[in-house]
Amino acid sequence: MDYVSALVPPVVMAVFFVGVIRVIVKTQGGSNKAKEDAAVDAALARVDGARQASAGPDA
Repeated sequence: MDYVSALVPPVVMAVFFVGVIRVIVKTQGGSNKAKEDAAVDAALARVDGARQASAGPDA
């Protein structure tokens, strides 16, 4: 019975990993894609704006 207790943790981790991958694949695109893209675009614009402001007017 030691082999059963040795196999349970890897099997549980494999099932969990497959579940995480399925959630990631299912959430790609769809109705959330536009919201996620807008959030990324806003963050990039904020970083770009801060970089230009710190560079000064002569850059």
